[in-house]
Amino acid sequence: MTMFGRVALAAVGFCALFSGLAFAGEKVTIKDVTGRDIEVSVPVEHVILGEGRQIYFVAALDTDAPFSRVVGWRDDFKKADLDGYNEYLAKFPEMDKLPTFGGMKDGTFDIEQAVALKPDVIIMNIDAKTATEEAGYIEKLGKVGIPLVYVDFREKPMENTEASMRVIGTLFGKQERAEEFIRFRAEQIARVTDVLAKADAKKPLVFMERAGGYSDDCCMSFGNENFGKMVELAGGANMAKDIIPGTFGTVNPEQIIASNPDQIIVTGANWELYVPGGNWVGVGPDADPKASVRKLANLMQRPAFTGVKAVKDNNVHAIWHQFYNNPYQFVAVQQIAKWLHPELFKNLDPDATFKELHERFLPVDYKPGYFASLAVAG
Repeated sequence: MTMFGRVALAAVGFCALFSGLAFAGEKVTIKDVTGRDIEVSVPVEHVILGEGRQIYFVAALDTDAPFSRVVGWRDDFKKADLDGYNEYLAKFPEMDKLPTFGGMKDGTFDIEQAVALKPDVIIMNIDAKTATEEAGYIEKLGKVGIPLVYVDFREKPMENTEASMRVIGTLFGKQERAEEFIRFRAEQIARVTDVLAKADAKKPLVFMERAGGYSDDCCMSFGNENFGKMVELAGGANMAKDIIPGTFGTVNPEQIIASNPDQIIVTGANWELYVPGGNWVGVGPDADPKASVRKLANLMQRPAFTGVKAVKDNNVHAIWHQFYNNPYQFVAVQQIAKWLHPELFKNLDPDATFKELHERFLPVDYKPGYFASLAVAG
């Protein structure tokens, strides 16, 4: 049995155990992804999301009414994922009236506004931990009885996604739903890792460019986590693994040319509100495939990619940036595996996987457009 299979079976046991412990309105102690023990009454009815894109995991649990608990959220969803925002807005117009907040990290979070909304809990991403602690927010919120809980789908998502989904499942009283999602995720990752475990496949060298074209700088990438770890799970060798010590960092153009990667994958999304008319690749729901390919090809004209093997062979791809910040990363793992090992995964359909995820767990219909490739265009 694979590691992911064992995790899925363990999850079933966890769900059966915990479902008998928590009752409506009962105070329980949960452990968040930082190891903090937090006392909270569950299920929570009023929630502040420390990031708007946390709706990605909220929707997987509160599928019928994803905004029913949300009393406020950070103002990033519309700017960071305009197509996704509009997709949800069309079905849930009430979300446009929710109070919005600035971020903890940039010091624009309004704690008085948050307290006035009387949330049962505030859910924060782990990358805001340092700023939160320096500002003393946990203590200030604690004085008025508002717990703050950390989750993580960005810093170490392949390590913390399951734990984060269980935390949220407990908070929402949706433990069984969370375990169902975790099982589905494990099964879909195993469709890649099980095949690779039986194959003696060479690992192509992959350069992951983070948010290519978002700025004129080159080139942001990933260390041994997030998309970097997804590349490894998909049967590739992450070029920046030994260059970037943490999850995120930068690789200079000379390093890319010298490394001469076999494959290049650029993350992108519709960032028109961040960088109007920018060179970013706007992959995402219902994105124009021709525009995505055109902009991807344009990015390969930069000096960092001059003469690189991946560009010569048209092994250049674009993938939805937001996979780096939600529990759907298994879809990205499947697509990357299909790009890196087309013969091994010719029968694997990541679009079908993502569509099934939408049909089983999400309140909006699936619209393709999350991937683009010069190999297909060529």
